Amino acid sequence: MAKVIVIRVLRAAAVFFAVTFATFAIVYAKPGAIARNVVGISATDAAVQSEVVKLGLDRPLLEQYQHWLAALLQGDLGQSFFTGQPVLTTLSIRFPVTLALMLISLILTVVLSILIGVASAVHGGWPDRLLQFLSVVGAAVPPFIMAIGLVFAFAIAIPIFPATGYVSPDVSLGDWAASVTLPVTAILVGSVASAAAQFRGAVKEVLERDFVRTLRARGLSERAIVYRHVLRNAGGPGLTVLSLLTIGLLGGVVIIEQVFALPGMGALVAGAASRGDVPVVMGCVAVTVVLVSIVNLVTDLLTAALNPKARAS
Repeated sequence: MAKVIVIRVLRAAAVFFAVTFATFAIVYAKPGAIARNVVGISATDAAVQSEVVKLGLDRPLLEQYQHWLAALLQGDLGQSFFTGQPVLTTLSIRFPVTLALMLISLILTVVLSILIGVASAVHGGWPDRLLQFLSVVGAAVPPFIMAIGLVFAFAIAIPIFPATGYVSPDVSLGDWAASVTLPVTAILVGSVASAAAQFRGAVKEVLERDFVRTLRARGLSERAIVYRHVLRNAGGPGLTVLSLLTIGLLGGVVIIEQVFALPGMGALVAGAASRGDVPVVMGCVAVTVVLVSIVNLVTDLLTAALNPKARAS
């Protein structure tokens, strides 16, 4: 297991360097444009060139990346070109909002998709037909359309939840729960439908194996077979689906935050990219890559724990 961890960590580090350098090369490709965004479009060429030197954009690209990476390893992501606020401080304020949405959505997706997928695979009938219908709906309706529909239904027509805004749990736990209910629901419709359909397929495939028929011939109850043996064997494919779903949730949360005006990383990235605040963009990219790497690492370790063949490979 230690060897598996070392290999996965090295692989994650390689991905981090590749993604951050590629992003760095793209966003810093035109130093003059960056400097002009900072000083204003009406600034003179001399003022723009002076800002290029001030920001250190006149140095070779590789040297700039090495400087950024060295500062990152010391916990310094630089400062915003426009506000002067440290990027790490900005992320510490915005990231918890995004993380809360992701964790709540992921936990509910895991619980609901397993329950629905197993019920559909084992019993068939109306649960199976309902899952197939939800899968079509979840795939056909984008999350932002679902979000708009939920706002009209439960914030305007029937004003149960707030349409926009965010309340910190430190201020009011009840208001916080109300402010994240509609965003989480908009995310869940598609994620649960997709994950449950994958779990259904994995469970049905395991139920058709020879060892399941042997267990039934020995007199084990269907419940014992499913919960003691089938779920463990279907866990590997299920974990892979959930890892991909977690990564996909990042993109979905960014859009949902825009719809509900939540002060998370979605609004931060969109604002920073539109005005050319490159240090903030790079900080968001670094956090995202680290988060994705952690998700992949945990998934690989859990898959190896459930399946010795995966650990050996």
